[in-house]
Amino acid sequence: MSRAIILMMDSFGVGAAHDAHKFGDLGSNTLGSIAQACFDGKANVGRSGALKLPNLERKGLGLLTQLSCGKLPAGFDPFISVDALYGYAQELSSGKDTPSGHWELAGVPVLFDWDYFPNTPKCFPSQFIAELSKRAKLEGVLGESHASGTEVIARLGMQHIETGFPIIYTSADSVIQIAAHELHFGLDRLIDLSHIARDLLDEMNMNIARVIARPFDGDSPETFARTGNRKDLAIPPPSKTVLNLLEEAGGNVISIGKIADIYADSGITHKIKANGNMALFDATLEALKSAPENSLIFPNFVDFDQNYGHRRDVNGYAKALEAFDARLPELIELLQAGDRVYITADHGCDPTWKGTEHTREHVPVICFGPEVQGGSIGERKSFADIGQSIAVQFSLPKLNYGESFL
Repeated sequence: MSRAIILMMDSFGVGAAHDAHKFGDLGSNTLGSIAQACFDGKANVGRSGALKLPNLERKGLGLLTQLSCGKLPAGFDPFISVDALYGYAQELSSGKDTPSGHWELAGVPVLFDWDYFPNTPKCFPSQFIAELSKRAKLEGVLGESHASGTEVIARLGMQHIETGFPIIYTSADSVIQIAAHELHFGLDRLIDLSHIARDLLDEMNMNIARVIARPFDGDSPETFARTGNRKDLAIPPPSKTVLNLLEEAGGNVISIGKIADIYADSGITHKIKANGNMALFDATLEALKSAPENSLIFPNFVDFDQNYGHRRDVNGYAKALEAFDARLPELIELLQAGDRVYITADHGCDPTWKGTEHTREHVPVICFGPEVQGGSIGERKSFADIGQSIAVQFSLPKLNYGESFL
């Protein structure tokens, strides 16, 4: 019996990538920055002292970070006994966005350039906004600029409720985000609007990776909060991923959280909805209890990125890491002979870095299971090494990118 579990710690980078200078991210280090803040007493995690991730440390997290950036995270043990394969991966893909990181992990790096919107007032093409308004019967829109999601909702939320105009904005990623109030605008209407935007982008040959529906609730700037009904509408990967190969071989690919959205449902056989890191972990454990052989269980722990990385919340990120770490023994308890767990990330989002965007970083590569012998696997040239290793695990055809470490 063999099953694979990918624990995608969204945005959990472990040091600036070799090409980080091209992105203005030289010196970024998501884990290193958080660990240093805790060690220096600048992150209030409810007690004094270093960041405490004992289970991840035993899987090689500290040592692989030292391999990545030349420095052990503050407070980590340099002599820890490790019972997993551990290393770090560079990214082949041209961006530092969510689809690129996920697709490359599954064997399909993004070697083309996405389209992006300029950081200017009225950043979207006028013909796009005009046609979107026509098709969706909108009398107007708000935003039309680069913005932080929580900030723009707080700033424009009341005007949105009063006018009925959706809030449309973007970021440094290849994305259009549409925010609207679940009650006053309607969740179904927001999802329909996002589908119209996706179709229109494709018709206009704008190579935008995602349209994200961002519903929120509340009745004032102080109480506005994004809900768990987010919906990502992504372009499908341009070629077959390891998810597709496993599906074609009769296996199960179980998406937990936003994974299905990121792959545009391609290669997904089962979808489980959950909101929040702990609910996602609960769903992962439940799936693991019943998943048959030849199953891939794939959650994305999005809170690290959207709640703490982008919001530059060091304290929140540290607490979320410790909460995640504390759940790992529950997962380990459920593993059976032949199972493999892969822990990784899709990019960085250093909460101490300038701005609010992702950071171009190496990502952790950890693999463990009942029959896996621990040891360093060093530097991996692509995130696709994980996908290739999963292909080997399930005796699938070889992917075009990546080298197996199994």
